[in-house]
Amino acid sequence: MDVPGWSCVSSEVRFSSGWFTVRRDRARRPDGSLTDYDHVLAPEAVTVLAVDEQGDVAVTRQWIYVHGETQWRLPAGRVEGAEGAAGAARRELREETGASATAWTSLGTINCADSLTNHRDHAFLATGLTLGEPEPEPGESDLEVHWVPFARLVDMVLDGRLPHAGSSFAVLTAKVKGLLE
Repeated sequence: MDVPGWSCVSSEVRFSSGWFTVRRDRARRPDGSLTDYDHVLAPEAVTVLAVDEQGDVAVTRQWIYVHGETQWRLPAGRVEGAEGAAGAARRELREETGASATAWTSLGTINCADSLTNHRDHAFLATGLTLGEPEPEPGESDLEVHWVPFARLVDMVLDGRLPHAGSSFAVLTAKVKGLLE
């Protein structure tokens, strides 16, 4: 991976699993000096801001192992295989909430934890919902779905109760663009 002023001299996999890969690159900086740059390669992810006819948003509450606490977040998950971000968004919404949507709007993409990882999260607004039964994965047995008014969700972002980066990005983007009130 070469960018203006930076070049990769060598790259070594330090760890790899089905979830991510840790690499150590020997990189040349713009000033010519060398550095070791450790970073995580992770699959892209999606976050879905699903809004029903009353303006309520599907919000999940679940234990997040790496943070050691139960957190609020929008339906979200990783992009798998060749399904692409839009396909992953549809799948995650169905799995976590049981809902499907007739209208999808891209809200954009956020880079998560720059300088540590290449991880990117694609956010979508989903409307025209039809509710069904959730299809949680085995690790989601504690996942609860709540329907929260959008204005309350904005407050949750602003006071730190929605710490997931993709979720906060989706909510604030929809608010700033005037897509939801």
